[in-house]
Amino acid sequence: MQGQSLATIEGFAPFGAWRTWYRVTGAIDGAKPPLVVLHGGPGCTHDYVDSLKELATTGRAVVHYDQIGGGRSTHLPDRGAAFWTVDLFIDELNNLLAHLGIADDFHLFGQSWGGMLGAEFAIRRPAGLRALVIADSPASMVTWVAEANRLRAALPQAVQAALTTHEAAGTTDSAEYEAAVAVFYARHLCRIDPMPTEVQRTFTMLAEDPLVYRTMNGPSEFHVVGSLKDWSVVDRVHDIVAPTLLISGKFDEATIACVQPFLEGISDVRWHIFGRSSHMPHVEEKDECLALVAAFLDRYPAVSL
Repeated sequence: MQGQSLATIEGFAPFGAWRTWYRVTGAIDGAKPPLVVLHGGPGCTHDYVDSLKELATTGRAVVHYDQIGGGRSTHLPDRGAAFWTVDLFIDELNNLLAHLGIADDFHLFGQSWGGMLGAEFAIRRPAGLRALVIADSPASMVTWVAEANRLRAALPQAVQAALTTHEAAGTTDSAEYEAAVAVFYARHLCRIDPMPTEVQRTFTMLAEDPLVYRTMNGPSEFHVVGSLKDWSVVDRVHDIVAPTLLISGKFDEATIACVQPFLEGISDVRWHIFGRSSHMPHVEEKDECLALVAAFLDRYPAVSL
């Protein structure tokens, strides 16, 4: 899907007193419904899912944006945990869709937290949502933590000890803790070494302002002590009526147990597990992943008016 030059437009969508940065690759008024990409975190940036812009070579506009509180959008360092809610990000997404004029006809691709957000959005049955991709996402954070701890138990003993010691002491910002976390990430987050530049950009920007991530998630992917620690849509996924594609990796921190409730609860659903990937098939097996997504979305064309 590479080699084709496509027009891009960047801008800001006013969102109350704040601004949401976005970028559109391809023609937003093209024949195919645009794809809106929901990045993970919470509090990450669009950079690590940047490869999805290549789907615009299929004639479909691709919209990336940085969710409020991170990246190029408005940062709000004085806001406490009560401010950072799922509903806030649902409102921001609705605002962006309206700003771009695509609320009546669009697709969603949500990765990790973005897939959680996409599921929450789809449960509300927005009329314009044609199809949904949930990539590397859990349906329950309780299951996510249990599975992460299972994966963590397979790490070298010294790594496990460093993680446990610093979590107990509240020193999760130490270099030793970060080095131990990196061992887990190299197995279950992104198995490409070194991590691609676009993935590193997200980590760099997240480190510069980790407020949203630490508030809603915690200090790491498996030490979840933030406001999302009890989040679940297991009892609500049956309300998703949009055709749904599930994506995950064989070595994904979003394990089979994490994803299974989506498969069991969504009526129109299919699931593909990438055999060489962990949490980022869109990076680790990019060409195969993008081809799968493109073929899925093409099954659901624009609604004729």
